Amino acid sequence: MDDYRNKVEEAVTFLRDRLREQPGIGVILGTGLGGIAQTLEEIAAFPYTSIPHYPASTVKSHAGKLILGRLGGKTALVMQGRLHLYEGYSAREIAFPIRVMARLGVKTLVISNAAGGLNPHFFAGDLMLITDHINLTGHNPLIGPNVDEWGERFPGMTEPYDRRLRQLAAEVALAEKIPLHPGVYAGVTGPSLETAAETRFIRAMGADAVGMSTLMEVITAVHMKLKILAFSAITNVNLADAYEATTLEAIIAAAEAAGPKLARIMTRTIEQL
Repeated sequence: MDDYRNKVEEAVTFLRDRLREQPGIGVILGTGLGGIAQTLEEIAAFPYTSIPHYPASTVKSHAGKLILGRLGGKTALVMQGRLHLYEGYSAREIAFPIRVMARLGVKTLVISNAAGGLNPHFFAGDLMLITDHINLTGHNPLIGPNVDEWGERFPGMTEPYDRRLRQLAAEVALAEKIPLHPGVYAGVTGPSLETAAETRFIRAMGADAVGMSTLMEVITAVHMKLKILAFSAITNVNLADAYEATTLEAIIAAAEAAGPKLARIMTRTIEQL
């Protein structure tokens, strides 16, 4: 763990020496949602590969760039592209950028992802406000020795998604006349998509959407005592009894179409923080 901690601190030092402003907000942009970065007033940008020990994104539509900019009038550190378990990264490696953000002064983390809808009332292109999650990955970034300076050994997960931020986002969506469904997100490893039987099982557990990201980041952020707000762009609807195949291209296209709506909600919400 000392080696991992040292690597985090080396990345923090590299960025701190180059950031002209201290970010208070962190943002993670998921599959097909990287275009939201275009709404930023960019101050500086760093390819992941230029930051010491920072894992590089390998997925199509993930630019792999860390951007310092202003979003909603606030200084934000934005990940344009994220990391996934299915890329071969460990939970601890996926946690790395969140550790770095927190050590740089980020207090609020806003997360977006692309997800398959399980709720029969959802449609492709809808937005979901994540109220809770179910971790079906079998992974946890907190396994191993704990760094007490970062967080407690057994952090509670009673309410990982901040109640005040969720209420604020819901009010913004209502004012903007953008439907925003509250729902539970189920996280799986991927990269294979779910079978009809798996879809039926996950829905029966109480999930409204399913995806392959977000949970390692959320658990880490809870450990680092960050406030969390998270959204899913519903890219397709998985109804077990009327199952239809989809493709990565279709998923990216649906997420990109939902991007402008999500950008408006995120920006307006951040304005009020």
